[in-house]
Amino acid sequence: LLSFLPLSQVVGLFSRAITAANIIAPVVGIVLGAYLGALSTLIGGVIAIFFSPYFSPMGLAAGVVTALCAGLLYSNMRFECAFIYFSLLFMFGFYPLIGPVWLHPPLLWFQIIVFIILVSPIQSLALKNLNSRVSTKALFGFFITFLTATLAGQIAGSLVFEFISWPVTATVDVLRGYWQIVTFVYPVERTLIAFGAALLGLPVHR
Repeated sequence: LLSFLPLSQVVGLFSRAITAANIIAPVVGIVLGAYLGALSTLIGGVIAIFFSPYFSPMGLAAGVVTALCAGLLYSNMRFECAFIYFSLLFMFGFYPLIGPVWLHPPLLWFQIIVFIILVSPIQSLALKNLNSRVSTKALFGFFITFLTATLAGQIAGSLVFEFISWPVTATVDVLRGYWQIVTFVYPVERTLIAFGAALLGLPVHR
């Protein structure tokens, strides 16, 4: 149902949009756990692809990875989450010929910052605060955790975008233009999604 509510246009696929389903994915991960949460978002995403006019394969990949990483972090499996995050970031960045490492390296700035947060004491503090009775501390915990998960999902969706776009529907120059456009767009989108998910996830968790 949430896949029918568009939030933001997908650059390069103007018939598709980032939907409100992105907000619920990390919450599903902590409620159902990493693997059942990923399975749930996979099933829901496959259904949404057939019925929602906005949902896309990128949204499906992003939702599954977001739920998986949120569940892993909630279960204190941070190493596994970091491994998935780094692997996706490496494959996305160094995708042959069209990866941002080759065309526009600044695109990766926010994804790298969030990875540093993931492996730093900030993430450890966030996980400790998930069960805090102090609402501000708990909200901080959910926001940081969901930001990490949603960025992992965003990277997965971008990797799928590379796979389906080139060389079928986009040239190297067109993709370079896409990377330049979204360099400062996706950090805002993902920050807002993580904050919205945190506002929802905190009361659901309690």
